[in-house]
Amino acid sequence: MPKVLISDKLSPAAVQIFKDRGIETDVKVGLPPEELKAIIGNYDGLAIRSNTKVTAEILAAAAKLKVVGRAGIGVDNVDVPAATAQGVVVMNTPFGNSITTAEHAIALMFAVARDIPQANASTHAGKWEKSKFMGAELTNKTLGVIGCGNIGSIVADRAIGLKMKVVAFDPFLSHERAKDMGVEKVELDELLGRADFITLHTPLTDATRNILDAKALAKTRKGVRIINCARGGLVVEADLKAAIESGHVAGAAFDVFAEEPAKANILFGMEKVICTPHLGASTNEAQENVALQVAEQMSDYLLSGAITNAINMPSVSAEDAPKLRPYMTLAHQLGSFAGQLTEHGLKSVSIAYEGQVVDLNTKPLTALLLEGLLKPFVEAVNMVNAPVIARDRNIAVTETKNQKSSDYHTLVTLTVTTDNKTRSVAGTLFGGDKPRIVAIKDIPIEAELGPNMLYVTNNDKPGLIGRLGTVLGEAGVNIATFHLGRTAAGGDAIALIQVDQPVSEGLLETVRALPNVVQAKAMRF
Repeated sequence: MPKVLISDKLSPAAVQIFKDRGIETDVKVGLPPEELKAIIGNYDGLAIRSNTKVTAEILAAAAKLKVVGRAGIGVDNVDVPAATAQGVVVMNTPFGNSITTAEHAIALMFAVARDIPQANASTHAGKWEKSKFMGAELTNKTLGVIGCGNIGSIVADRAIGLKMKVVAFDPFLSHERAKDMGVEKVELDELLGRADFITLHTPLTDATRNILDAKALAKTRKGVRIINCARGGLVVEADLKAAIESGHVAGAAFDVFAEEPAKANILFGMEKVICTPHLGASTNEAQENVALQVAEQMSDYLLSGAITNAINMPSVSAEDAPKLRPYMTLAHQLGSFAGQLTEHGLKSVSIAYEGQVVDLNTKPLTALLLEGLLKPFVEAVNMVNAPVIARDRNIAVTETKNQKSSDYHTLVTLTVTTDNKTRSVAGTLFGGDKPRIVAIKDIPIEAELGPNMLYVTNNDKPGLIGRLGTVLGEAGVNIATFHLGRTAAGGDAIALIQVDQPVSEGLLETVRALPNVVQAKAMRF
Protein backbone atom coordinates (compact mmCIF):
# COMPACT_ATOMS: atom_id res chain seq x y z
CA MET A 1 0.00 0.00 0.00
CA PRO A 2 1.43 3.43 -0.95
CA LYS A 3 2.10 5.84 1.90
CA VAL A 4 1.78 9.64 1.69
CA LEU A 5 2.98 12.39 4.03
CA ILE A 6 1.06 15.68 4.15
CA SER A 7 3.46 18.26 5.56
CA ASP A 8 1.45 21.45 4.97
CA LYS A 9 -2.15 22.15 5.88
CA LEU A 10 -4.66 20.60 3.45
CA SER A 11 -8.40 20.38 3.88
CA PRO A 12 -9.82 17.32 5.66
CA ALA A 13 -11.61 16.43 2.41
CA ALA A 14 -8.25 16.11 0.64
CA VAL A 15 -6.92 13.86 3.40
CA GLN A 16 -10.04 11.74 3.06
CA ILE A 17 -9.47 11.33 -0.69
CA PHE A 18 -6.13 9.63 0.00
CA LYS A 19 -7.70 7.37 2.60
CA ASP A 20 -10.72 6.52 0.46
CA ARG A 21 -8.39 5.50 -2.36
CA GLY A 22 -6.62 3.07 -0.01
CA ILE A 23 -3.47 5.15 0.56
CA GLU A 24 -1.99 5.25 4.04
CA THR A 25 -1.77 8.91 5.02
CA ASP A 26 0.10 10.78 7.75
CA VAL A 27 -0.54 14.46 8.46
CA LYS A 28 2.45 16.17 10.08
CA VAL A 29 2.27 19.91 9.53
CA GLY A 30 5.13 22.30 10.28
CA LEU A 31 7.97 19.79 10.51
CA PRO A 32 11.43 21.33 10.87
CA PRO A 33 13.73 20.33 7.98
CA GLU A 34 15.73 17.88 10.10
CA GLU A 35 12.57 16.06 11.24
CA LEU A 36 11.24 15.92 7.68
CA LYS A 37 14.57 14.56 6.49
CA ALA A 38 14.52 11.90 9.21
CA ILE A 39 11.13 10.46 8.20
CA ILE A 40 10.75 11.19 4.48
CA GLY A 41 12.38 7.87 3.58
CA ASN A 42 9.22 6.06 4.73
CA TYR A 43 6.93 7.67 2.15
CA ASP A 44 6.00 7.18 -1.50
CA GLY A 45 4.36 10.61 -1.80
CA LEU A 46 4.72 14.08 -0.26
CA ALA A 47 1.84 16.58 -0.42
CA ILE A 48 2.78 20.22 0.25
CA ARG A 49 1.74 23.83 -0.15
CA SER A 50 4.32 26.61 -0.05
CA ASN A 51 5.74 26.22 3.47
CA THR A 52 7.59 22.92 3.10
CA LYS A 53 10.95 23.30 1.37
CA VAL A 54 11.74 20.19 -0.67
CA THR A 55 15.48 20.65 -0.99
CA ALA A 56 18.10 18.43 -2.58
CA GLU A 57 19.07 17.32 0.92
CA ILE A 58 15.51 16.27 1.73
CA LEU A 59 15.21 14.46 -1.59
CA ALA A 60 18.49 12.61 -1.01
CA ALA A 61 16.95 11.09 2.11
CA ALA A 62 13.72 10.14 0.30
CA ALA A 63 14.68 6.69 -0.92
CA LYS A 64 11.09 5.56 -1.62
CA LEU A 65 9.65 8.87 -2.79
CA LYS A 66 7.86 8.74 -6.15
CA VAL A 67 5.89 11.97 -6.26
CA VAL A 68 5.76 15.46 -4.72
CA GLY A 69 2.37 17.15 -5.10
CA ARG A 70 2.14 20.93 -4.70
CA ALA A 71 -1.37 22.20 -3.89
CA GLY A 72 -1.02 25.38 -5.91
CA ILE A 73 0.76 26.62 -9.00
CA GLY A 74 4.23 27.71 -7.86
CA VAL A 75 6.94 25.12 -7.21
CA ASP A 76 9.65 27.57 -6.11
CA ASN A 77 9.94 25.61 -2.86
CA VAL A 78 10.82 22.37 -4.67
CA ASP A 79 14.25 21.62 -6.11
CA VAL A 80 12.84 20.32 -9.39
CA PRO A 81 16.21 19.43 -11.00
CA ALA A 82 17.18 17.40 -7.92
CA ALA A 83 13.78 15.70 -7.91
CA THR A 84 14.12 14.87 -11.60
CA ALA A 85 17.62 13.50 -11.12
CA GLN A 86 16.28 11.25 -8.38
CA GLY A 87 13.31 10.14 -10.46
CA VAL A 88 10.62 11.90 -8.42
CA VAL A 89 7.62 13.29 -10.29
CA VAL A 90 6.77 16.88 -9.28
CA MET A 91 3.12 17.85 -9.78
CA ASN A 92 1.26 21.10 -9.23
CA THR A 93 -2.35 22.24 -9.65
CA PRO A 94 -2.16 25.09 -12.14
CA PHE A 95 -5.88 25.50 -12.69
CA GLY A 96 -7.40 25.16 -9.22
CA ASN A 97 -6.82 28.79 -8.27
CA SER A 98 -7.02 30.40 -11.72
CA ILE A 99 -10.36 32.12 -11.23
CA THR A 100 -9.45 33.29 -7.74
CA THR A 101 -6.18 34.84 -8.94
CA ALA A 102 -7.86 36.44 -11.94
CA GLU A 103 -10.57 37.92 -9.71
CA HIS A 104 -7.92 39.34 -7.39
CA ALA A 105 -6.26 41.06 -10.35
CA ILE A 106 -9.59 42.58 -11.37
CA ALA A 107 -10.21 43.65 -7.76
CA LEU A 108 -6.81 45.34 -7.60
CA MET A 109 -7.46 47.04 -10.92
CA PHE A 110 -10.66 48.57 -9.50
CA ALA A 111 -8.83 49.48 -6.29
CA VAL A 112 -5.94 51.23 -8.03
CA ALA A 113 -8.30 53.00 -10.43
CA ARG A 114 -10.36 54.49 -7.59
CA ASP A 115 -7.82 54.67 -4.73
CA ILE A 116 -10.16 52.54 -2.64
CA PRO A 117 -7.73 51.50 0.16
CA GLN A 118 -6.45 55.05 0.56
CA ALA A 119 -9.98 56.51 0.58
CA ASN A 120 -11.05 53.86 3.10
CA ALA A 121 -8.17 54.72 5.47
CA SER A 122 -8.87 58.44 5.12
CA THR A 123 -12.55 58.06 5.86
CA HIS A 124 -11.88 55.85 8.90
CA ALA A 125 -9.56 58.57 10.14
CA GLY A 126 -12.50 61.02 10.16
CA LYS A 127 -11.42 62.93 7.08
CA TRP A 128 -13.68 63.71 4.14
CA GLU A 129 -11.31 64.11 1.21
CA LYS A 130 -13.57 63.74 -1.84
CA SER A 131 -11.47 65.92 -4.08
CA LYS A 132 -8.25 64.11 -3.18
CA PHE A 133 -9.40 60.72 -4.50
CA MET A 134 -10.29 61.52 -8.08
CA GLY A 135 -10.24 58.15 -9.86
CA ALA A 136 -10.47 56.77 -13.38
CA GLU A 137 -13.19 54.76 -15.12
CA LEU A 138 -12.40 51.34 -16.57
CA THR A 139 -15.02 51.54 -19.33
CA ASN A 140 -13.46 52.13 -22.77
CA LYS A 141 -9.96 52.01 -21.31
CA THR A 142 -7.32 49.70 -22.79
CA LEU A 143 -6.04 46.85 -20.67
CA GLY A 144 -2.68 45.37 -21.62
CA VAL A 145 -2.33 41.73 -20.58
CA ILE A 146 1.24 40.42 -20.47
CA GLY A 147 0.85 36.64 -20.55
CA CYS A 148 -2.50 35.46 -21.87
CA GLY A 149 -2.51 31.87 -20.68
CA ASN A 150 -4.95 30.32 -18.25
CA ILE A 151 -5.20 33.18 -15.73
CA GLY A 152 -4.51 35.97 -18.22
CA SER A 153 -7.30 34.78 -20.49
CA ILE A 154 -9.78 34.84 -17.58
CA VAL A 155 -8.71 38.40 -16.72
CA ALA A 156 -9.17 39.38 -20.38
CA ASP A 157 -12.65 37.86 -20.42
CA ARG A 158 -13.66 39.75 -17.27
CA ALA A 159 -12.20 42.98 -18.63
CA ILE A 160 -14.17 42.64 -21.87
CA GLY A 161 -17.27 42.25 -19.71
CA LEU A 162 -16.35 45.59 -18.13
CA LYS A 163 -16.35 47.13 -21.65
CA MET A 164 -12.58 47.51 -21.73
CA LYS A 165 -10.46 47.03 -24.83
CA VAL A 166 -7.88 44.29 -24.35
CA VAL A 167 -4.50 43.95 -26.03
CA ALA A 168 -2.30 40.98 -25.19
CA PHE A 169 1.38 40.15 -25.48
CA ASP A 170 2.11 36.43 -25.37
CA PRO A 171 4.49 34.68 -27.81
CA PHE A 172 2.46 31.48 -27.45
CA LEU A 173 -0.91 33.08 -28.18
CA SER A 174 -2.07 32.39 -31.73
CA HIS A 175 -3.94 35.06 -33.68
CA GLU A 176 -6.87 32.65 -34.03
CA ARG A 177 -7.07 32.10 -30.29
CA ALA A 178 -6.79 35.84 -29.65
CA LYS A 179 -9.63 36.49 -32.09
CA ASP A 180 -11.81 33.86 -30.40
CA MET A 181 -11.15 35.53 -27.04
CA GLY A 182 -11.95 38.99 -28.37
CA VAL A 183 -8.48 40.39 -27.68
CA GLU A 184 -5.89 41.90 -29.98
CA LYS A 185 -2.51 40.23 -30.07
CA VAL A 186 0.34 42.78 -30.14
CA GLU A 187 4.06 42.98 -29.51
CA LEU A 188 5.26 44.17 -26.11
CA ASP A 189 6.29 47.67 -27.21
CA GLU A 190 2.88 48.29 -28.76
CA LEU A 191 1.14 47.08 -25.60
CA LEU A 192 3.26 49.42 -23.49
CA GLY A 193 2.41 52.37 -25.68
CA ARG A 194 -1.34 51.74 -25.81
CA ALA A 195 -2.40 50.40 -22.40
CA ASP A 196 -4.08 52.48 -19.72
CA PHE A 197 -3.76 49.55 -17.33
CA ILE A 198 -1.16 46.75 -17.51
CA THR A 199 -1.62 43.43 -15.74
CA LEU A 200 1.00 40.67 -15.65
CA HIS A 201 0.13 36.96 -15.84
CA THR A 202 3.30 35.23 -16.97
CA PRO A 203 5.63 32.84 -15.16
CA LEU A 204 9.02 34.08 -13.99
CA THR A 205 11.59 32.83 -16.50
CA ASP A 206 14.84 34.15 -17.92
CA ALA A 207 12.78 35.68 -20.74
CA THR A 208 10.29 37.44 -18.45
CA ARG A 209 12.45 38.43 -15.49
CA ASN A 210 12.47 42.26 -15.18
CA ILE A 211 10.19 42.53 -18.21
CA LEU A 212 9.02 45.89 -16.84
CA ASP A 213 12.23 47.77 -16.11
CA ALA A 214 13.04 51.47 -16.49
CA LYS A 215 13.41 51.16 -20.26
CA ALA A 216 10.05 49.41 -20.64
CA LEU A 217 8.29 51.77 -18.22
CA ALA A 218 9.53 54.74 -20.23
CA LYS A 219 7.60 53.38 -23.22
CA THR A 220 4.28 53.32 -21.34
CA ARG A 221 1.61 55.98 -21.56
CA LYS A 222 1.74 58.71 -18.93
CA GLY A 223 -0.80 57.86 -16.24
CA VAL A 224 -0.62 54.10 -16.71
CA ARG A 225 -1.53 51.86 -13.77
CA ILE A 226 0.20 48.50 -13.25
CA ILE A 227 -1.13 45.35 -11.55
CA ASN A 228 1.00 42.31 -10.71
CA CYS A 229 -0.62 39.17 -9.29
CA ALA A 230 1.77 36.80 -11.06
CA ARG A 231 5.34 36.64 -9.78
CA GLY A 232 7.71 38.98 -8.02
CA GLY A 233 10.68 39.76 -10.22
CA LEU A 234 8.66 40.55 -13.33
CA VAL A 235 8.82 44.25 -12.44
CA VAL A 236 11.96 46.05 -11.30
CA GLU A 237 10.55 47.52 -8.09
CA ALA A 238 13.10 50.35 -7.83
CA ASP A 239 12.37 51.42 -11.41
CA LEU A 240 8.64 51.39 -10.73
CA LYS A 241 9.13 53.49 -7.60
CA ALA A 242 11.03 56.08 -9.63
CA ALA A 243 8.36 56.09 -12.35
CA ILE A 244 5.61 56.68 -9.76
CA GLU A 245 7.59 59.42 -8.02
CA SER A 246 8.13 61.18 -11.35
CA GLY A 247 4.39 61.12 -12.03
CA HIS A 248 4.71 58.99 -15.18
CA VAL A 249 3.00 55.95 -13.59
CA ALA A 250 -0.26 56.90 -11.86
CA GLY A 251 -0.35 53.92 -9.52
CA ALA A 252 0.36 50.25 -8.97
CA ALA A 253 -1.23 47.31 -7.19
CA PHE A 254 1.02 44.41 -6.25
CA ASP A 255 0.19 41.05 -4.71
CA VAL A 256 3.67 39.59 -5.29
CA PHE A 257 7.17 40.83 -4.58
CA ALA A 258 10.75 40.03 -5.53
CA GLU A 259 11.44 38.76 -2.01
CA GLU A 260 8.73 37.04 0.02
CA PRO A 261 7.60 37.09 2.73
CA ALA A 262 7.87 40.83 2.10
CA LYS A 263 8.29 42.34 5.56
CA ALA A 264 9.99 45.34 3.97
CA ASN A 265 9.94 46.58 0.40
CA ILE A 266 10.90 49.69 -1.51
CA LEU A 267 7.26 50.15 -2.59
CA PHE A 268 5.82 50.01 0.93
CA GLY A 269 4.49 53.30 2.22
CA MET A 270 4.02 54.84 -1.21
CA GLU A 271 0.67 56.62 -1.44
CA LYS A 272 0.01 55.42 -4.98
CA VAL A 273 0.82 51.77 -4.38
CA ILE A 274 -1.61 49.12 -3.10
CA CYS A 275 -0.02 45.99 -1.64
CA THR A 276 -1.51 42.67 -0.57
CA PRO A 277 0.39 39.69 0.91
CA HIS A 278 0.24 37.22 -2.01
CA LEU A 279 -3.51 36.71 -1.70
CA GLY A 280 -4.12 35.68 -5.31
CA ALA A 281 -5.04 32.12 -4.40
CA SER A 282 -6.38 32.91 -0.94
CA THR A 283 -10.06 32.06 -1.10
CA ASN A 284 -11.77 29.18 0.61
CA GLU A 285 -12.88 27.84 -2.76
CA ALA A 286 -9.40 27.95 -4.31
CA GLN A 287 -7.66 26.39 -1.33
CA GLU A 288 -10.21 23.59 -1.28
CA ASN A 289 -9.96 23.08 -5.05
CA VAL A 290 -6.16 22.77 -5.19
CA ALA A 291 -6.07 20.50 -2.15
CA LEU A 292 -8.63 18.14 -3.66
CA GLN A 293 -6.89 18.23 -7.03
CA VAL A 294 -3.45 17.39 -5.67
CA ALA A 295 -4.89 14.51 -3.64
CA GLU A 296 -6.60 13.08 -6.72
CA GLN A 297 -3.52 13.56 -8.93
CA MET A 298 -1.13 11.93 -6.47
CA SER A 299 -3.52 9.05 -5.84
CA ASP A 300 -3.93 8.44 -9.57
CA TYR A 301 -0.18 8.32 -10.05
CA LEU A 302 0.57 6.06 -7.10
CA LEU A 303 -2.26 3.65 -7.91
CA SER A 304 -2.51 3.62 -11.70
CA GLY A 305 0.50 5.49 -13.09
CA ALA A 306 -1.61 8.35 -14.44
CA ILE A 307 0.42 11.57 -14.56
CA THR A 308 -1.40 14.92 -14.48
CA ASN A 309 0.09 18.43 -14.34
CA ALA A 310 3.63 17.17 -13.85
CA ILE A 311 6.44 19.72 -14.04
CA ASN A 312 9.11 17.20 -15.05
CA MET A 313 7.22 14.42 -16.86
CA PRO A 314 4.87 14.09 -19.83
CA SER A 315 1.28 13.75 -18.71
CA VAL A 316 -0.53 10.43 -18.87
CA SER A 317 -4.26 10.75 -18.30
CA ALA A 318 -6.21 8.29 -16.17
CA GLU A 319 -8.04 7.33 -19.35
CA ASP A 320 -4.82 6.74 -21.31
CA ALA A 321 -2.94 4.94 -18.53
CA PRO A 322 -4.73 1.55 -19.01
CA LYS A 323 -4.26 1.79 -22.80
CA LEU A 324 -0.58 2.61 -22.40
CA ARG A 325 0.18 -0.02 -19.76
CA PRO A 326 0.95 -2.96 -22.14
CA TYR A 327 2.94 -0.64 -24.40
CA MET A 328 4.86 0.59 -21.37
CA THR A 329 5.72 -3.01 -20.48
CA LEU A 330 6.87 -3.61 -24.06
CA ALA A 331 8.93 -0.41 -24.08
CA HIS A 332 10.68 -1.27 -20.84
CA GLN A 333 11.43 -4.81 -22.05
CA LEU A 334 12.89 -3.56 -25.32
CA GLY A 335 15.07 -1.05 -23.52
CA SER A 336 16.17 -3.60 -20.96
CA PHE A 337 16.96 -6.16 -23.66
CA ALA A 338 19.18 -3.70 -25.54
CA GLY A 339 20.77 -2.45 -22.32
CA GLN A 340 21.76 -5.91 -21.16
CA LEU A 341 23.42 -6.63 -24.49
CA THR A 342 25.28 -3.31 -24.64
CA GLU A 343 28.90 -3.58 -23.50
CA HIS A 344 30.39 -0.34 -24.88
CA GLY A 345 29.70 3.37 -24.54
CA LEU A 346 26.32 4.49 -25.83
CA LYS A 347 26.44 7.15 -28.54
CA SER A 348 22.91 7.37 -29.89
CA VAL A 349 19.45 5.90 -29.54
CA SER A 350 16.78 5.83 -32.23
CA ILE A 351 13.19 4.85 -31.49
CA ALA A 352 10.72 4.18 -34.29
CA TYR A 353 6.98 3.88 -33.61
CA GLU A 354 4.79 2.38 -36.29
CA GLY A 355 1.09 1.56 -36.58
CA GLN A 356 -1.50 1.95 -33.83
CA VAL A 357 1.00 3.05 -31.18
CA VAL A 358 1.45 6.33 -33.08
CA ASP A 359 -2.02 7.43 -31.94
CA LEU A 360 -0.96 7.20 -28.28
CA ASN A 361 1.18 9.47 -26.10
CA THR A 362 4.63 8.03 -26.85
CA LYS A 363 6.65 10.29 -24.56
CA PRO A 364 6.28 7.97 -21.53
CA LEU A 365 7.19 5.03 -23.77
CA THR A 366 10.40 6.73 -24.85
CA ALA A 367 11.20 7.50 -21.21
CA LEU A 368 10.69 3.83 -20.29
CA LEU A 369 12.80 2.62 -23.22
CA LEU A 370 15.62 4.84 -21.99
CA GLU A 371 15.15 3.66 -18.42
CA GLY A 372 15.50 0.01 -19.43
CA LEU A 373 18.46 0.79 -21.67
CA LEU A 374 20.36 2.75 -19.01
CA LYS A 375 19.55 0.46 -16.07
CA PRO A 376 22.69 -1.69 -16.40
CA PHE A 377 24.90 1.43 -16.35
CA VAL A 378 23.21 3.90 -14.01
CA GLU A 379 22.04 3.46 -10.45
CA ALA A 380 18.54 4.68 -9.52
CA VAL A 381 17.50 5.44 -13.10
CA ASN A 382 13.76 5.56 -13.82
CA MET A 383 11.42 7.00 -16.42
CA VAL A 384 11.51 10.45 -14.82
CA ASN A 385 15.27 10.98 -14.87
CA ALA A 386 16.24 8.72 -17.79
CA PRO A 387 15.88 11.44 -20.48
CA VAL A 388 17.94 13.83 -18.34
CA ILE A 389 20.65 11.23 -17.76
CA ALA A 390 20.80 10.46 -21.48
CA ARG A 391 21.19 14.16 -22.27
CA ASP A 392 23.84 14.65 -19.59
CA ARG A 393 25.84 11.75 -21.06
CA ASN A 394 25.61 13.21 -24.58
CA ILE A 395 23.53 10.29 -25.83
CA ALA A 396 21.59 11.51 -28.86
CA VAL A 397 17.96 10.37 -28.72
CA THR A 398 15.71 10.56 -31.77
CA GLU A 399 12.09 9.50 -32.15
CA THR A 400 10.19 8.85 -35.40
CA LYS A 401 6.58 7.92 -36.08
CA ASN A 402 4.94 6.21 -39.03
CA GLN A 403 1.20 5.66 -39.13
CA LYS A 404 1.53 2.61 -41.39
CA SER A 405 3.08 -0.65 -40.27
CA SER A 406 3.85 -3.56 -42.59
CA ASP A 407 3.63 -6.90 -40.80
CA TYR A 408 2.19 -5.89 -37.41
CA HIS A 409 -0.64 -3.63 -36.27
CA THR A 410 1.90 -1.88 -34.06
CA LEU A 411 5.67 -2.00 -33.95
CA VAL A 412 8.30 -0.39 -31.75
CA THR A 413 11.93 -0.58 -32.90
CA LEU A 414 14.85 0.47 -30.72
CA THR A 415 18.20 1.00 -32.43
CA VAL A 416 21.27 1.55 -30.28
CA THR A 417 24.62 2.76 -31.56
CA THR A 418 27.70 2.25 -29.39
CA ASP A 419 31.37 2.97 -29.96
CA ASN A 420 31.79 -0.10 -32.15
CA LYS A 421 28.42 -1.35 -33.41
CA THR A 422 24.74 -0.69 -34.07
CA ARG A 423 22.13 -3.11 -32.75
CA SER A 424 18.33 -3.08 -33.02
CA VAL A 425 15.46 -4.89 -31.32
CA ALA A 426 11.81 -4.66 -32.26
CA GLY A 427 8.63 -5.64 -30.47
CA THR A 428 4.86 -5.66 -30.76
CA LEU A 429 1.77 -6.64 -28.78
CA PHE A 430 0.04 -9.93 -29.48
CA GLY A 431 -3.65 -9.95 -28.66
CA GLY A 432 -3.48 -6.27 -27.82
CA ASP A 433 -1.69 -6.66 -24.48
CA LYS A 434 0.99 -9.39 -24.72
CA PRO A 435 4.50 -7.98 -25.40
CA ARG A 436 6.60 -9.96 -27.87
CA ILE A 437 10.07 -9.56 -29.35
CA VAL A 438 9.74 -9.89 -33.14
CA ALA A 439 13.22 -9.00 -34.40
CA ILE A 440 16.75 -8.84 -33.06
CA LYS A 441 19.49 -7.33 -35.24
CA ASP A 442 16.97 -7.48 -38.13
CA ILE A 443 16.66 -11.23 -37.65
CA PRO A 444 12.97 -12.22 -37.38
CA ILE A 445 12.08 -14.04 -34.17
CA GLU A 446 8.95 -14.25 -32.06
CA ALA A 447 9.64 -14.53 -28.35
CA GLU A 448 8.01 -13.80 -25.02
CA LEU A 449 10.41 -12.55 -22.37
CA GLY A 450 10.32 -14.21 -18.97
CA PRO A 451 12.17 -13.50 -15.71
CA ASN A 452 15.21 -15.58 -16.73
CA MET A 453 16.44 -15.73 -20.31
CA LEU A 454 19.48 -17.09 -22.14
CA TYR A 455 20.45 -15.28 -25.32
CA VAL A 456 22.78 -17.04 -27.76
CA THR A 457 24.16 -15.91 -31.11
CA ASN A 458 25.75 -18.57 -33.28
CA ASN A 459 26.64 -19.79 -36.74
CA ASP A 460 23.70 -21.72 -38.20
CA LYS A 461 25.21 -25.21 -38.19
CA PRO A 462 23.56 -28.58 -37.40
CA GLY A 463 23.80 -29.97 -33.88
CA LEU A 464 23.93 -26.78 -31.82
CA ILE A 465 20.36 -26.95 -30.53
CA GLY A 466 20.85 -30.52 -29.34
CA ARG A 467 24.14 -29.73 -27.62
CA LEU A 468 22.65 -26.63 -26.00
CA GLY A 469 19.68 -28.58 -24.66
CA THR A 470 21.98 -31.25 -23.30
CA VAL A 471 24.19 -28.72 -21.51
CA LEU A 472 21.19 -27.05 -19.87
CA GLY A 473 19.68 -30.40 -18.91
CA GLU A 474 22.91 -31.67 -17.36
CA ALA A 475 23.06 -28.44 -15.31
CA GLY A 476 19.51 -29.05 -14.03
CA VAL A 477 18.15 -25.97 -15.85
CA ASN A 478 14.64 -26.51 -17.20
CA ILE A 479 13.69 -24.92 -20.53
CA ALA A 480 10.34 -23.10 -20.57
CA THR A 481 10.38 -21.78 -24.15
CA PHE A 482 12.90 -21.95 -27.00
CA HIS A 483 12.82 -19.38 -29.81
CA LEU A 484 15.01 -19.37 -32.90
CA GLY A 485 15.81 -17.02 -35.77
CA ARG A 486 18.37 -16.74 -38.55
CA THR A 487 19.34 -14.52 -41.46
CA ALA A 488 19.50 -17.45 -43.91
CA ALA A 489 20.41 -21.13 -43.99
CA GLY A 490 23.97 -21.43 -42.75
CA GLY A 491 24.12 -17.74 -41.83
CA ASP A 492 23.93 -15.86 -38.55
CA ALA A 493 21.44 -17.29 -36.04
CA ILE A 494 20.07 -16.42 -32.61
CA ALA A 495 18.36 -18.39 -29.87
CA LEU A 496 16.31 -16.82 -27.08
CA ILE A 497 15.56 -19.36 -24.37
CA GLN A 498 13.37 -18.87 -21.31
CA VAL A 499 14.53 -20.96 -18.37
CA ASP A 500 13.09 -21.57 -14.93
CA GLN A 501 16.05 -20.33 -12.92
CA PRO A 502 18.94 -17.87 -13.31
CA VAL A 503 21.82 -19.02 -15.53
CA SER A 504 25.09 -19.14 -13.58
CA GLU A 505 28.35 -17.71 -14.90
CA GLY A 506 29.84 -21.22 -14.92
CA LEU A 507 27.02 -22.51 -17.11
CA LEU A 508 27.46 -19.52 -19.42
CA GLU A 509 31.13 -20.38 -19.89
CA THR A 510 30.14 -23.93 -20.84
CA VAL A 511 27.63 -22.63 -23.41
CA ARG A 512 30.19 -20.21 -24.85
CA ALA A 513 32.60 -23.10 -25.35
CA LEU A 514 30.16 -25.00 -27.58
CA PRO A 515 31.11 -25.19 -31.28
CA ASN A 516 29.71 -22.32 -33.42
CA VAL A 517 28.55 -20.24 -30.42
CA VAL A 518 29.54 -16.60 -30.93
CA GLN A 519 27.97 -15.05 -27.83
CA ALA A 520 26.01 -16.22 -24.80
CA LYS A 521 24.37 -13.85 -22.34
CA ALA A 522 22.16 -14.38 -19.29
CA MET A 523 19.33 -11.87 -19.08
CA ARG A 524 16.81 -10.95 -16.38
CA PHE A 525 13.42 -9.25 -16.85
